[in-house]
Amino acid sequence: MGEDVALRSAAGLLCLTGLGFGLPCVWGIQHLRATGEVWTFMGFPTYGDGPFERHGISTTTTLLVAFLAVCVLEVVAGVRVWGEHVDGAILALALLPVEAAFWWGFALPIPPIFAVVRTVLLVGWWRGLG
Repeated sequence: MGEDVALRSAAGLLCLTGLGFGLPCVWGIQHLRATGEVWTFMGFPTYGDGPFERHGISTTTTLLVAFLAVCVLEVVAGVRVWGEHVDGAILALALLPVEAAFWWGFALPIPPIFAVVRTVLLVGWWRGLG
C-alpha cells in the first residue's frame, strides 16, 4: 500500500469514527436533556446500558459532552493527518486511551477495530518519515 493511500485511509478512519459517533452523540445529549433517558436507536441504547452503568457510572450530559469532545478531537486529528501533519498522528495516538475508555464504557465494538487499523497505518507512515 502506498504511503499516501495509507495516510489517507488512517485520516478517513479517524474522521469516520469521530463523525459517526460524534453526530449521534449530539442527538443523544439533546434526548437525555429533554427526557432524562438514554436515546435508543433501532432498539439499542446509544450511550447507555454498557459497562459504565454496570460499574455505577450513569450516563449523564457531562459524560456525553466529554465523549463528544473526544469525537471532535478525533476529527481534528483526521484532518491534520490528511494534511500530512505529524501533530495529527500524535493527537490520534494520544487520544487512544481516552477513546478506549469510552468505547469500553459505552460497549461500542466497532471503533476499536478502526483504531487498530489506523494506528498500524499511522505507525507505518511515521516510520517512513525517518
